[in-house]
Amino acid sequence: MAHSFPVPRTCPFAPPPEYEALREEAPLVRATLPRGEVWLVTRHAEAQQVLSGGGISTSPATPGHPGSALHDAPSPEEAAALERFMTGHFIDLDPPEHTRFRRLLIPEFTVRRMKELRPGIQALVDGLIDDMVAAGSEAELVQAFGLALPSLVICQLLGVPYDEREFFQSRTRRMLTPGEDFHAAAYEIRDYLDGLVTSAEKAPRDDLLGRLITGGRLTHDELVGVMFLLLVAGHETTANMIPLAALTLMKHPAQLAALREDPGRWPMAVEELLRYHSIVDWAAFDRVAVEDQEIGGQLVRKGEGIFVLGASANRDERAFERPDEFDVERGARHHVAFGYGVHQCLGQNLARAELEIALRTLFERLPGLRLAVAEEELPAKYDGPIFGLTSMPVAW
Repeated sequence: MAHSFPVPRTCPFAPPPEYEALREEAPLVRATLPRGEVWLVTRHAEAQQVLSGGGISTSPATPGHPGSALHDAPSPEEAAALERFMTGHFIDLDPPEHTRFRRLLIPEFTVRRMKELRPGIQALVDGLIDDMVAAGSEAELVQAFGLALPSLVICQLLGVPYDEREFFQSRTRRMLTPGEDFHAAAYEIRDYLDGLVTSAEKAPRDDLLGRLITGGRLTHDELVGVMFLLLVAGHETTANMIPLAALTLMKHPAQLAALREDPGRWPMAVEELLRYHSIVDWAAFDRVAVEDQEIGGQLVRKGEGIFVLGASANRDERAFERPDEFDVERGARHHVAFGYGVHQCLGQNLARAELEIALRTLFERLPGLRLAVAEEELPAKYDGPIFGLTSMPVAW
């Protein structure tokens, strides 16, 4: 029997309730999409197998890619515009093209490089909390902190001039707000980045963009696409995770108290928060088989589309004991919230650093932080491909 898909969440602290039954049914199950059928990968081991890339393509151009079953086909004009827009979006490329981009960017996201960036991230976090405190004893945490911090960090990383950050932040905010025109905001950001790259090409600085330009291995459009991808992929996920993680810690005061007593536990807590929420779920894990193969005892034929359910894999009892419980002592580093294999999130070290510094500092400086409304009043993105809260009023 084919199941309907996508399945919306109904709780901020759990994947769709249907996922548990899907895991029990089989590691791979069939699902019906608006324009066809695909395989859903429900368990952790099989998720790692598919995401590792062997005999699997991530490119939307590969025949049978599940994007064609999920969305209507674009017109020729839309397809041409989209092709240029997607230039440089290496997340949708297979090796060796994907490898070409990744090798150029890996030095910018190493653990060592993140250590160098930590003082700057700390200064941004302190500044945002200063602004919140100066404004009173209440704030809307999504806008004032969750969205603001990743935007400012990425501005520094990409070399966006300080006095132009408001344009940058306002457009990214529109992209992440339900009801706003996502595509219009996306094209405005791309046009802005096009100008930023053009200026940097004339006088490269010693920053990420300048080093890519000096390397001379990417075209202008590829540079623009890489900048856009780093912005969106590195911004939206962290922006959604910060308020949601803060709420989760508020709901577990004993575990939060343990983190306050021993700040060395924060990195492990961040891993558990990433596993527990798995906010990306299937959105970045669309694949297609490029050869017949067996996955989880099931024959998957060439040209059949696949969605890996990351939120289901991260609640798999076979990989995690008591998976539905939140436990900062768990040690959940083997989660697949960042993917797995050749396409594992390039910016994962940056995301970890932002989450750790943001959450630790928030609860250190505002020890009385609490919700300013009832939990059930918090609006959530239950139907969005990337989960989060649209607002979170807090007081201290």
